[in-house]
Amino acid sequence: MKPELHRPLSLDHIGPRGLDLTVEANPAECSALAIRMNIAAVLALSCAFHLIRQGRDVVLARGTLRARVTQTCVISLEDFDAPVQETFQVRFVPSEQQSDEIDPEADDEIPFEGNQIDLGELAAEQLGLALDPYPRMPGVEIPAAEDDPEPHPFAALRRLN
Repeated sequence: MKPELHRPLSLDHIGPRGLDLTVEANPAECSALAIRMNIAAVLALSCAFHLIRQGRDVVLARGTLRARVTQTCVISLEDFDAPVQETFQVRFVPSEQQSDEIDPEADDEIPFEGNQIDLGELAAEQLGLALDPYPRMPGVEIPAAEDDPEPHPFAALRRLN
């Protein structure tokens, strides 16, 4: 199945000094991403990349994601627009070279097949990671707990002691 934001890039385009490029989502891609992310809307998304070859088949990708999304507040259940900005660094590695070790200090590895990496899918994944899982509209507070809770049915028995 084709990803919502598909921007394949041949490794041959990345020269010895690296490559800078930007991926931008069009309106149809934004709509598809909103469905995938289970949010009200993706209004805009762009991701600037700096790619550096590390050896023949490994690519270090540094990126800055900028997006505007509409999310639903978990408190008021109202939709609101929110900016998203995230910087990240990952490594594209051939799937047969992907490490099985989990190292929280190492860059995340994105496996790929053949001679192409997909910068659009990477941007979509980074958007998913950057979204607040419990979005709260600015200015909305969690309602305070009631000071005078309803009396417990057995409260009168406690007073008999």
